[in-house]
Amino acid sequence: MILGRGKSAIGTLAERSTRFVVLFHLDGITSAEVVAALTRQVSTLPDQLARSVTWDQGKEMALHATFTVDTGIQIYFCDPKSPWQRGTNENTNGLLRQYFPRLTDLKPYTQADLDAVAASSTVDRARRSRS
Repeated sequence: MILGRGKSAIGTLAERSTRFVVLFHLDGITSAEVVAALTRQVSTLPDQLARSVTWDQGKEMALHATFTVDTGIQIYFCDPKSPWQRGTNENTNGLLRQYFPRLTDLKPYTQADLDAVAASSTVDRARRSRS
């Protein structure tokens, strides 16, 4: 998840082995809002890309059991203060900050904008270099 100004946020999914990246808007950062958006997003993915999700220890996944029941996808949590356990996603979020600097209002970006950034050469180059 990338946080912007106010309560604007973008959800990020990065598949570890293929480096496939999906970006989507979050209507808010409460657990109910994050789980609803994540559920909608993973329902559009092929089964081979939606086997599990690893999340940090944020409050936004307090309703993770609801997500698992609704989607059949298991949520794993990394240990507290251990971002390296989500290395692909942390690296991807760092690259995405080129497009979405801190304190930027993320609400004006359309889904087409997010799709273009996810497919951009910078993020794509990082994916290929780690393959």
